Amino acid sequence: MSTVELTKENFDQVVTDNDFLLIDFWASWCGPCRQFAPVYDSASERHPDLVFAKVDTEAQQELAAAFEIRSIPTLMIVRDNVAVFSQPGALPEAALEDVIGQARKLDMDEVRKSVEEQQQAQQEKP
Repeated sequence: MSTVELTKENFDQVVTDNDFLLIDFWASWCGPCRQFAPVYDSASERHPDLVFAKVDTEAQQELAAAFEIRSIPTLMIVRDNVAVFSQPGALPEAALEDVIGQARKLDMDEVRKSVEEQQQAQQEKP
């Protein structure tokens, strides 16, 4: 499956329409990004049921800023509109497969419950 290019115009729609999304934040001048690209692309071939997307941090600076991207490449996984993974650095193929496997196994009801508890704790702080 080919990767989807995310922009500020289509980002919300793509995230809303897909319950499992991997996002690669990258830039053309970034050496590690270029090294990670074939690993990411081959994973997209092995997981046709998942949506693989890319954000060019140069062209989409607002998106990169919104997600506080400080280092590229950064891989983010979003399930059911919840970011469940975010890590800078080019992952080797085995590590990427492991992360995808772990994200697939997540109980999203538990994740949502945990997010709600964290939000409530933040609101209760003076």
